Amino acid sequence: MQTIDLRSDTVTRPGSGMRAVMHDAAVGDDVFGDDPTVNRLQASLAERLGFEAGLFFPSGTQSNLAALMAHCQRGDEYIVGQEAHTYRYEGGGAAVLGSIQPQPLTNQADGSIAVADIEAAIKPDDVHFARTRLIALENTIGGKVLPPSYVAEVARLAKQRGLALHLDGARMFNAAVKLGVSGRAVCASYDSVSVCLSKGLGAPIGSVLCGSRDLIKSATRLRKMLGGGMRQAGVLAAAGLYALEHHVERLADDHGNAAALAAGLAGIDELRLEPVQTNIVYVHVPPDRCAALQAHLAEHGVIALISPKTRLVTHLDVSSKQIESVLQVFQNFFASHR
Repeated sequence: MQTIDLRSDTVTRPGSGMRAVMHDAAVGDDVFGDDPTVNRLQASLAERLGFEAGLFFPSGTQSNLAALMAHCQRGDEYIVGQEAHTYRYEGGGAAVLGSIQPQPLTNQADGSIAVADIEAAIKPDDVHFARTRLIALENTIGGKVLPPSYVAEVARLAKQRGLALHLDGARMFNAAVKLGVSGRAVCASYDSVSVCLSKGLGAPIGSVLCGSRDLIKSATRLRKMLGGGMRQAGVLAAAGLYALEHHVERLADDHGNAAALAAGLAGIDELRLEPVQTNIVYVHVPPDRCAALQAHLAEHGVIALISPKTRLVTHLDVSSKQIESVLQVFQNFFASHR
C-alpha cells in the first residue's frame, strides 16, 4: 500500500531528475572553498534574492544559529516571536551556544509580532540590560504569510533603532508564491535570510544563508565552529540548484492541495479548521478521538501526527488525487465513530 505522508514537507524524496544531477555534480572540497557546485548554489541564490553572498549549511537550524551569532555577541539580545522556529524549535541554540538572550514576544493571530510590542522591548543603553541587536522574523510562520506592509514597518523601526533584521525564510518561497512576487521582493527589507531547500522545494538536505560579504565571512567561521563544514558537498548543492530551478512555481500546487484538504475537512462536524494560506493545514481534533484517528489513518496508509491541534502539510509527493483519498479516510472514520 502506497503511503501518503502529511507530517511535514521535509519528508519529500528526490525524484529521478534531481538524483541525476546529484550523480553528475562536479565536486571539490567546500571547506577549502573549491567545490564548484556549492559555489554556484551560494552565488546564484544570493544574486536571486538581492544579497552580496551566500553560504550553504547542512540544516536550517544551523544556518539560523550562525546568522544570530554573526549579528550578536555574547550577552546581546534578539527580539523574536514566541512561536518562531528559532526560539521554540531549535533547541535553545542561540542561548546555549551563542550566549544570546532571546526576548520572546507574543505572536498575533496573523503570525506577526505587534510593532508596538517590538518597540517596547528594545532595551535602553544601560548596563542593567542585555544589548538589543537584532529582530528576527519568520515567513511563512505556521503557514501564514507576513504582510509586506508589516515587514516594511518593522524594517523602518529596526533602521531607526540601529538594529539588524533577520528572516528565518525556511518557507520563504511559499510566501513569495502566495503573494505573487519574487523571492527578492520578500527578502528586500532584511539584512540576512536563511532559506531551506529541503522543505517544499524538495531537496534532501540543506539551507543557504544570504547576507552581506562581511556577515557571510563571519558565518563561515561560525559554521566551522558549529561542525557544519562539509567536503564534497556538491552532490547536495546540485539537488538544491535543481529545486530552485524546477520546484518554486509548483509550490502553488501544494497551496491548492492544502486548500482542498481544508475545505473537505471543514465539512466534518467534529473538526474545526484554521484559515489556510499556503501548504499547512491546522485542524482541531476532539482529544478523545486522537489516538483512534491516528490508528485509522495509519491502517489506510495516511501518516499524520494527530493531536488536539493537528498540523497537516502538503508537498510535492502528495497529489490532488491523494488528497481526495485522505479526505475519504477522514470522512469514513468520523462517520463510523459518531
